Amino acid sequence: MTRIRLLTAGTFRSLHIRNFRLFFGGQLISQVGNWLTLVAQILLVYRLTHNGVALGLLSAAQFGPVLLLGAWGGLVADRSDKRRLLLIVQTVAMLQSFTLAALAFSGNPPVAAIYAVAVVGGITMAFDNPARRSFVVEMVPHDDIANAVSLNSALMTSSRIFGPALAGFLIAVAGFGWAFLADGLSYIAVLVALWLIRTEELHAAPITERGKGQVREGLRYAHSQTDLWVPLVMMAIVGTLAFNFQVILPLFVTRDLHGADTSFTLLFSVTSIGALIGALGTARRTTVNITNVANASLLFGVGLALMSVAPSFAFAFPVGLLMGLGSISFLTSSTAIVQLRANPMMRGRVLALQAIVFLGSTPIGGPITGWVAQRFGARWAIALGAAAALGAGLWGLAVVRNQGTSEVEDAPAEAPPLTVIDPAR
Repeated sequence: MTRIRLLTAGTFRSLHIRNFRLFFGGQLISQVGNWLTLVAQILLVYRLTHNGVALGLLSAAQFGPVLLLGAWGGLVADRSDKRRLLLIVQTVAMLQSFTLAALAFSGNPPVAAIYAVAVVGGITMAFDNPARRSFVVEMVPHDDIANAVSLNSALMTSSRIFGPALAGFLIAVAGFGWAFLADGLSYIAVLVALWLIRTEELHAAPITERGKGQVREGLRYAHSQTDLWVPLVMMAIVGTLAFNFQVILPLFVTRDLHGADTSFTLLFSVTSIGALIGALGTARRTTVNITNVANASLLFGVGLALMSVAPSFAFAFPVGLLMGLGSISFLTSSTAIVQLRANPMMRGRVLALQAIVFLGSTPIGGPITGWVAQRFGARWAIALGAAAALGAGLWGLAVVRNQGTSEVEDAPAEAPPLTVIDPAR
């Protein structure tokens, strides 16, 4: 028991810090709520249209602003008081959820209106994602940065387990409007937590002064670093064609496995359990190399390939665990390089660039995979994602072999470890 208490105390030591404890508690509630809206939007559009292309267009509306505005979102994060920025964007996002609730309660909302509100959510995501991920390291002392980032990663991953399942329950029992309303109310927790944070206890990073060409400067910096650029290219490939669960799984579950809406949320939750296992297994890694990223991409590709031929839920659920494990291993490995190797003055912009190639690639990949699923079947769309992940992994290994080394330099001991890009507000 003593050893367990010591291990637990070490794992959760950042929660002893008041500011981080407030932030963590608010995000724990809010991120579960975010999945209510994400899943409810998908199922509502699918119920209104029964069309894979429509789901792809929803993804484009949700994540297109990240592609267009993500680089500026990272620059704004580098230039701003992150707490104040988060208060603004979280308030806008709360109003977005309440608007979706009003549309759903109306009975037969126009799909175009759902797309329009989704665009607003995408704009808030473009500014919130780099600010929130950068703010984590400002709330704890230097020695606790690694622990805080790891706990934040586990929080984001665990919200994927409970959020979709809760969304399926609320939709089945109460309807879409109550799922959106619950998400809107969940923002109160994070807004209160941000208001209660003591700014004098923050360890704020230097604010980047305004200047010309700072977005291009961030792009040039990332391109000049091989251990940043290669994972970014791999993520662009995998993010475009493989990370489209919200488009493909509803079609796969209902058409190929002959399940209901709630079956989709269950499969999504099982996949997220695999992701949580992967996140906890890699959360304390302090060094990473391109080979790690490539191998994780290959594992993800294998999981997708098996899912594309799954004959039943009995086969799909365990494969979903493998798929979730591979997907999170790829995300954490590729994100770890950015967290460990990026210059602190560039971190917001490089994190934003990573969000662009991951979340921002969805407006391109979502309609493509949605069309493939609608035209040829969901299995072929999943197989396309498998080919992308396998191809990216093999290319990464080829780059390593051509360079004659598989290792990136060890990161400094004080650098923060991995955290995960999440499709969250």
